Amino acid sequence: MRILAFDTSTEYLSVALWQDGEVTLRDTYALQSHSALILPHIQEMLTQEQCQLADLNAVAFGAGPGSFTGLRIACGVAQGLAYAHQLPVVPVCTLQALAAQSRFERVIACLDARMGEVYIAAYHNQGKDDCREILPPSLCAPNEAPALTGQDWVGVGTGWQVYAQALSQSYPQQLAPTSVDDSVVYPSAATIAQLALAKIQQGLTVQPEHASPIYVRNKVALTTQEREQKLG
Repeated sequence: MRILAFDTSTEYLSVALWQDGEVTLRDTYALQSHSALILPHIQEMLTQEQCQLADLNAVAFGAGPGSFTGLRIACGVAQGLAYAHQLPVVPVCTLQALAAQSRFERVIACLDARMGEVYIAAYHNQGKDDCREILPPSLCAPNEAPALTGQDWVGVGTGWQVYAQALSQSYPQQLAPTSVDDSVVYPSAATIAQLALAKIQQGLTVQPEHASPIYVRNKVALTTQEREQKLG
């Protein structure tokens, strides 16, 4: 089984090739150059691993939530490669990938959504191929995070790097003594590939034309009045 996976939902470009349990990973700080870098990075990795696109069994991508432009890039590349080589596509939630990267069991995955908001979801993490959703992805202000029951929850992702204090106030009784796992900040294509394998085994793939991003936020641009209201 060979799976090509990539993520462009954050400032980083992450590309991975999963081959029968062996993973080759390349992470690059791309800022806003994902569209220019992603195809060369994919080709370089395939060449390095002596693998061709025709040898793949599936293409997986970080479907979001995350940067709108980044999500469209990843989805478009996945569709193009898969369509050209008649491959199934596996969209993987970026927040689930973050949670699966953590060594902790109860994980609150959170990405900075800009404009004073975060993308957030919660998972029970039993391993990289068994990460069960407890709270679905949502968009909110850091101090208005959705309620969670239980204790010993740990935060991961850029949202916790930016809004740790506000998010901690949303969960005054729920967080573990180690409230943030600083080793997990950005989604990794290696984990996306691992989660994609589980989805393939469950038959959860889509045809290229049916692949789509997970946006969560329905509106990108704020009106002048809305911006002024946010600024108080």
